Amino acid sequence: MPKGSEQLSQARRNEVIRACSELYETTNFKDISLKLVAEKTSFTRTSIYNYFQSKEEIFLAILEGEYRAWNMDLRELRDGNESLDAESFSSLFSETLEKRGRLLKIMSMNHYDLEDNVRLERLVEFKKAYGDSLRMMSSCLKKFFPRMDDEDVEGVVYAFFPFMFGIYPYTHVTPKQREAMEKADSDYVFMSIYELSRSCLLRLLGEKE
Repeated sequence: MPKGSEQLSQARRNEVIRACSELYETTNFKDISLKLVAEKTSFTRTSIYNYFQSKEEIFLAILEGEYRAWNMDLRELRDGNESLDAESFSSLFSETLEKRGRLLKIMSMNHYDLEDNVRLERLVEFKKAYGDSLRMMSSCLKKFFPRMDDEDVEGVVYAFFPFMFGIYPYTHVTPKQREAMEKADSDYVFMSIYELSRSCLLRLLGEKE
């Protein structure tokens, strides 16, 4: 168990999360180790085990934080607008996602492996944040599209959330991938996070651009 006050424990957890997040900006998941993370903190790798038992637990904590930040944006979208049509809602919703590149990047990883190597209590905390995102999107849809019944809302939510897992790899291709697609003469349309999510939402809401 972490030693010291609850405030100190949380501060050290946050320090580990920040260090790993910074590494993830320039380093692939597979190349990040607890040793590398520890080198960017004020304490040792052994001490990290007081707060996280695996690299996957750190990434799950990062992902949980991203969901919580996104939930705040969705709440602001819902509470800050009296009414929105499909085009306005799709645009504003997509703007909230465009700010969450790290969320979408981690989502594109293999969640089976990520979630398998964490303690149950950590996974439960993450699932709470994820569940809040599902509920926040549902709440937005119910407010702005009262013509939709519960089944309609559920249909949009459970079509869009699986779609989100593919947004990052579709919108962030490497130079090598781009060159391969050009040489393969594939009809690949390069789109931004905003463009791709907005297009999907419009279609799910029955609108076409």
